[in-house]
Amino acid sequence: MTDFVTPQKMAEMIPSGCKLGLAPDDYAAAPGLVRMLIDRRIRDLHVVCAPIGGMQVDMLIGAGAVATLETSAVSLGEAGGAPCFSRAVRDGSIRLRDATCPAVFAGLTAAEKGVPFMPIRGIIGSDVLEKRDDWKVTSNPFDDSEKIVVVSAIQPDIALFHAPEADRFGNVRLGRRREVMLLAHASKKAFVTVERISDVSLLEDEKMAAGVLPAIYVSAVAQLKNGGWPTGLYAEYPRDGQEVEKYARAARSPEGFQTYIQGSRSAA
Repeated sequence: MTDFVTPQKMAEMIPSGCKLGLAPDDYAAAPGLVRMLIDRRIRDLHVVCAPIGGMQVDMLIGAGAVATLETSAVSLGEAGGAPCFSRAVRDGSIRLRDATCPAVFAGLTAAEKGVPFMPIRGIIGSDVLEKRDDWKVTSNPFDDSEKIVVVSAIQPDIALFHAPEADRFGNVRLGRRREVMLLAHASKKAFVTVERISDVSLLEDEKMAAGVLPAIYVSAVAQLKNGGWPTGLYAEYPRDGQEVEKYARAARSPEGFQTYIQGSRSAA
């Protein structure tokens, strides 16, 4: 059964030390909720990006909330590199588990299917594989002459993302964003902030039902209007490029990051 809670309560339900799965920009965790986690001084998170991270991940790193980061990239898009992420990699303040997009999806798929690993191609001989002691090279069981990589399952404790709509039963509309659906399926729990809550079941429309995450996968829903600001929400509203650029400039130094975090809170 899905719990309907306030954003503040949802933030309180995410403990320090958990493995937190975050969707990519324009379905990522609501920046406002991320600020609530920062205000709580959450610590020691193992963040899994599905498959890349953006401003929200950079904010958590800048606030000292992340111990381990598993991702294929962290970027602010047109605003450039992620300053807090780059600084943390340089000074060694986070443990980085570098990956590729296919490898992250393979690990999440393994967890979704309830199996310990998933085979993938294309990374044999790379530095990425060399640095991952939880990935193994083995023989193809159907062709001993061929080597293949097996990626261990990735099962976040909590998947956290923002979506356009939920219904009063706990179903969540994701549309075509299958990577977000995969993240929710792979995780032990899914916490979702939404723009609005419908009284009508989102599963009633046969044409739309395939893009709906059923309530059985949704542990908690919180309504947070304009929650995707400033990174945007797919098919609802665009990112606020000026605000993201403002963040990118501020976060170039720890002092600037702190000033930003204590300042901008919502769209004008």
